[in-house]
Amino acid sequence: MSIHIDFLKRLEDQLNVEGNWPKVYMFKFIILNNNRDYALLRHIFNEDSIITYRNSNAGKYISVTIKEMMMDASEVIVRYRKASEIEGLIAL
Repeated sequence: MSIHIDFLKRLEDQLNVEGNWPKVYMFKFIILNNNRDYALLRHIFNEDSIITYRNSNAGKYISVTIKEMMMDASEVIVRYRKASEIEGLIAL
């Protein structure tokens, strides 16, 4: 798992303290620049999410920003857990 379990626990605790759910949450990832990884990441999120991406200077990676309405902190953590299954993914 590329996203450490301790990170997810701290994030969930922090998000629960911040409260104010539901709200739009912004996810940021770096993935290899290939259709497979982008498709895998895209399918984790709803069709109505807002996705922007930018290629790295060398073109090897893509920086992906996804904004989606989340109902609570646990929903955010579920998305991160699913994304962590993509080999080489970096969560920011």
